[in-house]
Amino acid sequence: MYRAPRGTTDILPDEQAYWYYVRQKAVEACQLYGYQRIDSPVFEDTGLFVRSVGQGTDIVEKEMYTFTDKGGNRVTLRPEGTAPVCRAYLERGMHNWPQPVKLYYLASIFRYERPQAGRLREHHQFGCEAIGDGDPALDAEVIAMAWQFFLSLGLERLSLQLNSIGCRQCRPGYLAALTGYYAGYRDELCPDCRSRLKRNPLRLLDCKKPSCQRIADGAPRSVDHLCPECQAHFEKLRHYLELEAVPPVVNHRLVRGLDYYTRTVFEVQPEGGSAQSTLGGGGRYDDLIEELGGKPTPAIGFAAGMERIILNLREQGIAVPPLPGPQLFIAYLGEAARQVAVRLAANLRRAGTGVLVATGDRSLKAQLRQANARGVRYAAIIGADEVAAGSVVLRDMANARQETVPVAKLPALLT
Repeated sequence: MYRAPRGTTDILPDEQAYWYYVRQKAVEACQLYGYQRIDSPVFEDTGLFVRSVGQGTDIVEKEMYTFTDKGGNRVTLRPEGTAPVCRAYLERGMHNWPQPVKLYYLASIFRYERPQAGRLREHHQFGCEAIGDGDPALDAEVIAMAWQFFLSLGLERLSLQLNSIGCRQCRPGYLAALTGYYAGYRDELCPDCRSRLKRNPLRLLDCKKPSCQRIADGAPRSVDHLCPECQAHFEKLRHYLELEAVPPVVNHRLVRGLDYYTRTVFEVQPEGGSAQSTLGGGGRYDDLIEELGGKPTPAIGFAAGMERIILNLREQGIAVPPLPGPQLFIAYLGEAARQVAVRLAANLRRAGTGVLVATGDRSLKAQLRQANARGVRYAAIIGADEVAAGSVVLRDMANARQETVPVAKLPALLT
């Protein structure tokens, strides 16, 4: 028997209400802030992600699903959402649009990593990108949008983590200080961090191993090495967040896992959680468009993991509205009644009313059990007498009350 590949799962009908709820809240947040939807291909040229995410990152070195297609091209299943949006921004001429260009996506993401609760090898993200403006007020707006989105879901006990990791001008000095600090702990580092010390020292702060986290607690802070421009940007951002009534906690170890970030980085976590429980996060990436062949273009964005959000909704006991569905079930007795039921259902559906019709030769009792199991509000029962009279017995499934009504009046009773 075939099974879903490890790290993937089926989203069954009884789970879909959560997914519909989260997607609707995401779309509502985007509409409030003027974002428009974009859908990019599931796979892209591998070079796009190597160039944007960074050669020394775990994503590029360990986690990407990369293969050669029949044309000899190296392609990769989308491991994150920002780089494809930036590629589309350049390719589709969006740099000629009024700036900033505000886009959002709902997409599958693929990473070959150890499956864990809320994070599978195929998982799903809601993401937003605001491209073409470097104003720290835009940073604050994106963070406020993310914060409002999570609160609109009903989630509580959340923490907004914030940091600035500088820019091309000030980061080299910080990296030198970071490398000098970690050099004294080389023998205590995990094998991955010993490699990062040579190739990508900023990632040292992102290690999840407890022994390395203890070392990271005493590491130099990026905010102490910011150039005047980055310092001013960070101070203005914190002021605008205060105006937005969004409460950040400065986390000096927050760096995020992608090389393209500059200046602002942030995450939303459940209180008492860790980086592995992060619901969403993002930051500014002012150099990425240029790295991909465009002109220098500031930008900021964030992404949220749908599975982790749903996991937290369940853990906090947050009930979501049921999915809309048919409100009428038509039961019948006999072949003549069945033909009337099929015709009636077709007419009601054309008029916009959702209808389920019994199938097979079940007894009336079994048909009503089926109606009850599907959660419909009403059942219309048709027998020989109803066929002759052009009527139905309309039964309220909530209280078992029923009355005989003409078929012509049925649509009005169901609205």
